[in-house]
Amino acid sequence: MPNGLFEVPVVMLARSAVLTADLRPVVGVIAAVLAAILAGYASWHVTDRIVSRGNRTDRDGF
Repeated sequence: MPNGLFEVPVVMLARSAVLTADLRPVVGVIAAVLAAILAGYASWHVTDRIVSRGNRTDRDGF
């Protein structure tokens, strides 16, 4: 069997492992930014619900 058939997948795997190791910090930063955006949206949404519930109870006289 020719060695070339086995070398190609090994080389591709090695290159993808190096690329993954190089991109890991970038992926971490992107994940942190997305988590911050989602946390900000969630806190805004919860705050809006609390304020609207407070306004609704003021109008109803409870």
